[in-house]
Amino acid sequence: MKNFWLKLDKPFFCLAPMADVTDCAFRKLITKYGKPDVLWTEFVAADGLAHPVAREKLLIDLKFEEGEHPIVAQIFGSKPENIREAANLCRELGFDGIDINMGCPDRTIEKQGAGAATMKNPELAKEIIRAAKEGAGDLPVSIKTRIGYNKVEIETWLPVLLNEDIAALTVHLRTRKEMSDVPAHWELMPEIVALRDKINPNIILIGNGDVLDLDDAKKKCEETGCDGAMLGRAIFGNPWLFKNLSQYAPSLQEKLTVMAEHTKLFESMLGGVKNFAIMKKHYKAYVNGFDGAKELRMELMDAKNADEVEKTVTNFLKNGNHLQN
Repeated sequence: MKNFWLKLDKPFFCLAPMADVTDCAFRKLITKYGKPDVLWTEFVAADGLAHPVAREKLLIDLKFEEGEHPIVAQIFGSKPENIREAANLCRELGFDGIDINMGCPDRTIEKQGAGAATMKNPELAKEIIRAAKEGAGDLPVSIKTRIGYNKVEIETWLPVLLNEDIAALTVHLRTRKEMSDVPAHWELMPEIVALRDKINPNIILIGNGDVLDLDDAKKKCEETGCDGAMLGRAIFGNPWLFKNLSQYAPSLQEKLTVMAEHTKLFESMLGGVKNFAIMKKHYKAYVNGFDGAKELRMELMDAKNADEVEKTVTNFLKNGNHLQN
């Protein structure tokens, strides 16, 4: 097996898969300004990838560049035969690993019996993992899940996964019921580490939830004993998050210039396929905490393309409104 996980120095830090966020454009930007140790795609429906027509539309979500390795394709679904076919496709596309989402709380995903709903069906979870392994060939298969559905189920749910000899396990330290409404239960990670060590010490263990930056990630790994940490929301407006400089703080000009660069990448790589409105959630994160931020944000929300964004940013910096006290 080509298990890249075993070659990573510990602790390692990776970028969480996030729908309409970690697309190929944003990942290209992140790779340029502060590449994490492991990248993930957005999650993609295995049912769609197994369908000859739907597959063509979904392949854009699996687009990546050579500089992104190691990169993991994340898929979701409840039909083992489609998981198998999707995993095989991801292997053919050149990914370094296949990850199965068993934690997403989105109702539309759960209605399919996928995502977090998998936690309520351990036997299906096993079938899905085995099917993914068959399709993945020599690629490592990993899982991303939560600590339980309605309550903490570490001792009953996680062993189901650990006993399947997966390559890596990412645990979002909240239940499905908790969503992201409570602080992540990092105090439970040592218990999960002990469980992993007892069942299969070769499985790589990654903690996820409320990781603020690289310093926080290192601290959490050291304190709990997990092998790595996954950062998600902290990447918004901050493609420098994984830069190997502690608490790197870009200037406002750099931040806004990179925001315009991000927009150009989105337009050139995804413009004909994805709605430009996706970029608006990024603008809210890039533009805050300085004089004139609110007004600039309002202008950006009206922008219709990358040229308009670039002109708006250029005018803002030229006028120097942000420098006035």
